[in-house]
Amino acid sequence: MAFWERSVANVLHAVRLNSVKSRVLVFALLATVIPSLTTVRVSYVHNRESLFDKVTTELNSVSSHGARENDLWLKERFYDVRVFSNSPEVWENIQAIQRARARNVSDSDSLDRLETYLAAVRDRFDDYAALTVLDSGAEVLARTGSLSRLKLPDDWLSRVAIGEELRGDAYWDDAQARYVLDIARPIRGPQGTFLGVMAAQVNFHSVGESLRAANIGPTGHVYLMGHDGRLLISSRVQQVNIVDKALPATTVELLNEVASLEYAGARGLWVIGTLDKVPLSDWVVVAEIETAEAFEPIIELRNQTIIVLVGLLLTVGLLAYLFSLIIVRPLGRLNAAAAEVASGNLNVEVPVVSHDELGYLTRIFNDMVTQIRQSRDKLEKLSITDGLTGLFNRSHMMETLKAEVARCKRGETSFAVLMLDIDNFKDYNDAFGHLAGDEVLNKMGVILRESSREMDYVARYGGEEFLVLLPDSTLDGCVEVAERIRERLGQERYSTGPETRVSISIGAAEFPRHGDSAEAIIKAADAALYEAKRAGRDRVVEASPDNVVPDDEMPLESPASA
Repeated sequence: MAFWERSVANVLHAVRLNSVKSRVLVFALLATVIPSLTTVRVSYVHNRESLFDKVTTELNSVSSHGARENDLWLKERFYDVRVFSNSPEVWENIQAIQRARARNVSDSDSLDRLETYLAAVRDRFDDYAALTVLDSGAEVLARTGSLSRLKLPDDWLSRVAIGEELRGDAYWDDAQARYVLDIARPIRGPQGTFLGVMAAQVNFHSVGESLRAANIGPTGHVYLMGHDGRLLISSRVQQVNIVDKALPATTVELLNEVASLEYAGARGLWVIGTLDKVPLSDWVVVAEIETAEAFEPIIELRNQTIIVLVGLLLTVGLLAYLFSLIIVRPLGRLNAAAAEVASGNLNVEVPVVSHDELGYLTRIFNDMVTQIRQSRDKLEKLSITDGLTGLFNRSHMMETLKAEVARCKRGETSFAVLMLDIDNFKDYNDAFGHLAGDEVLNKMGVILRESSREMDYVARYGGEEFLVLLPDSTLDGCVEVAERIRERLGQERYSTGPETRVSISIGAAEFPRHGDSAEAIIKAADAALYEAKRAGRDRVVEASPDNVVPDDEMPLESPASA
């Protein structure tokens, strides 16, 4: 420091401060030398903090995405088991076995059909290591896989009997060399009678594939953990290397409290990690990267900083020019931002760096761009939604439906559609007025949104007609949704009077069972809807070759007028 102090003193003594040029030169020397000394000393700390923040942001994105994916995966497993247990192939055979037992005889055919069904389901879904059907007394009727005992709460049978869906804690399965968990839900007959239990042993096959999709560097890892820090599955480590590995409870607690943390990981190496909780479960997703890799660029950043500082010292004579840039730079930013807006990019915002006229102009420009962007967003929303109900409109639904057909053809999967029409809606409008009719349409939109899944698409097809697209759904599943919608609408009351009720007719169709194009599926569902109208309204009708109306026999008016 003594050397630099002497240098500054010599410069001040040698240079007369009697001109603007000399003052600017002295100021430039001081403004360059002093920050340079400070920057060299603290550059390492600043660079490390900056890099740490960048790594934290990336890891937070990965762990948050992983938590959402695992939450969706768990919901899908519950949904699958619900579909399995509601299959007629299950409850019909259970009832047949019960009737045989009542006569003190065995029904091996029904048992064989149950086991065949379970085997077919297990072969189709990789996530299920074992499936078991138990009677109301928890006696095993049929099984596929090696699930010998359900690892659920002690009172699981009584809780399932009253309608609960239960999930046990994840546990290590030596036979599969991986963690698994058990799911159980009730099996009920058509009258709601408790017949037994559908139990599934679920592995984490799909979860592993989802975690492996994360890309956070050569040493990065993503873990699914229990609330106690126990590692369930990793994006890189083989399952056999995970058993009995865990993060300390104190580390898990700290990760819950801070955005990111540097700690000794489960593999014994120092890492930077972030944690996100999986909603509706006691699991967490941890994303981490080794500290050595995370801070590797610091040396390069430090060298670049030194080069920049040396360059500043060599360009002191150009400081006047740099001062002029300070004035011109805000105008340059405004000019560049205006060019971006002119090219159609409205995601721009110019930083306000002063409170003078340029700062005021910058704020006006930012406000103008914000208003234009908001207007564009509103127009885009209006172009795909129905103004009255807030649902998607017909044109957007047709684009979505065509895209879903293409996706299902590539993946050889299926989806289902519901065509819904409010019964006698014209008479209702004539009797109570169009405002009352709008009330019915609005309530119909609310019911459809609340009765469908987040992945489903709901649209107002036209007038009092609505269309629901249910991706990855079968005809049985969509009929269940349709019945729920129909019953819900029948319970609604309206401002026209407490006794006023509205019913709905619904047609259901499945791709590719009832058509291999968007138009064919809509036609099949519309034909089923037409059949529901002819059969007396207020019902759900499945599409079939018997009720598909040929093109030359389709009515001139849609069922909406019926």
